[in-house]
Amino acid sequence: MPAFVTLSGRLVRLEPLSLAAVDDLVAAAGEDRTTYGFTRVPHGRDEMASYVEAALAEQAEGRTMPFAIRWLHTDRIVGATRLMNLEYWQGPMPWPPGARGAVGEVPSVADIGYTWLAASAQGTGVNRESKYLMLSLAFETWQVHRVTLKADVRNVRSRAAIEALGAHLDGVRRAESRGADDTVRDTAFYSILSSEWPLVRERLHERLGLVEAA
Repeated sequence: MPAFVTLSGRLVRLEPLSLAAVDDLVAAAGEDRTTYGFTRVPHGRDEMASYVEAALAEQAEGRTMPFAIRWLHTDRIVGATRLMNLEYWQGPMPWPPGARGAVGEVPSVADIGYTWLAASAQGTGVNRESKYLMLSLAFETWQVHRVTLKADVRNVRSRAAIEALGAHLDGVRRAESRGADDTVRDTAFYSILSSEWPLVRERLHERLGLVEAA
């Protein structure tokens, strides 16, 4: 399984998710829940504890790498995110088809998902830098072939944020899952390939102010 890490930027620090963060996550999720119309976010301590425990169980299987997002401006945990659906293409193909093979040291593809932020951290650059840190880990350390990002097709704000990264719209899968509002959800699928990462990284450097003056 990939070694777990802490990812640090100028605005945020992505810390390994743990049960110690539950109370801080409950406070973050309780700020203004009207912003979660299309995102399923745990409500209350019991739901949050179950949410963290489930993420840690998947982490133990090598299938996800969950983070708590600490906003350095306030030194508060303001949300969570994760690299997930980690697939390992090394070694022999699992048999029968569809069986879950043994995990390796480095994932071959990954998704970024389960991202949510406290209302006070939305629109501040916290989400953008969090995505940049995870993309950098995936493409530069793991050297994955693809990172996938998904959003409810109705979630204009999330889709705009994904498109601003430079991700490619692969298509919309109709009736893909149950939505956060208990409707049947159509999901927009986006991806970034390893060959596209240099241009995406350059664009993110400009948006994050990481480009050095000539």
